[in-house]
Amino acid sequence: MAQKTVLIIYAHHSPKSFNAAAKDVAVQTLTAQGYKVIVSDLYAMNFHPTVSPADIKGNLKNPEHFLYAEEAYIGWKEDRLSDDIKAEHRKVAQADLIIFQFPLYWYSFPAIMKGWIERVLTRGFAYTLQNTYDNGLCKDKKALLSFTTGAPECKYEPDGINGDVNVMLWPLQNGVLHFCGFQVLAPQIFWGPARASPSDRAAMLESWQARLKGLLEEKKVAFASGKLFDLSLQAGFKLRPEVKEEYRSKSYGLTTGQHLGKPLPPDNQTKASSACDPSASAKHSQKKV
Repeated sequence: MAQKTVLIIYAHHSPKSFNAAAKDVAVQTLTAQGYKVIVSDLYAMNFHPTVSPADIKGNLKNPEHFLYAEEAYIGWKEDRLSDDIKAEHRKVAQADLIIFQFPLYWYSFPAIMKGWIERVLTRGFAYTLQNTYDNGLCKDKKALLSFTTGAPECKYEPDGINGDVNVMLWPLQNGVLHFCGFQVLAPQIFWGPARASPSDRAAMLESWQARLKGLLEEKKVAFASGKLFDLSLQAGFKLRPEVKEEYRSKSYGLTTGQHLGKPLPPDNQTKASSACDPSASAKHSQKKV
């Protein structure tokens, strides 16, 4: 079998951080299993996080009204993107799995990682207007969010003060990763390591190491299959009437996003499931988030 490649997109400014330790565990464990591991250490690289005309070499199509997605798409087609973007494209192209390792900032990615997403997951390279979600251009690759929180797990439960972590994860996993076609693996969440005891932090890393040993064989998180939607402008790209009718009698909605005004299916963004596959049953796990 050909050697598998894992790309780690790492965003933390301190080499002494728990995120650095989690990144190091991943590098060591995966390398020991024979994987090729590539790390993009965004802070060490001084990765530029904001889009600009400098991302495209040569003349712009419309310098008077700079529209980044359009100009970057043209730049990708004509091989005129900046060298740093092209370097990251080469890494992504090699990768069978991408791990995003980061501290959760304001319920999202750190700015430097968000900038990587905006600049590197370029239209034409990661998606097109016709190739999104199930048919996204990264559909043969897996991706996983591995992150630390500042608060304990209880604050991210459905009745916690920070709200259901599944809701927080939906725009990150569905709106970014699934949109580009990635097969999204369940997130690795390190709950409040900064306030945990040394033994608890060590246990978190041991659990991560154990998971890494079978990571690429894991099942993916479930999203609503494109087959369940009428993908036409006239229909508004909405769930087919028969799907909505099927869920009328069910206790939960289809996904965190397509909830249909019902309670969210438990663990929809935090556990692997086939519940949103049109050929699978619609049973949902009631496991604790």
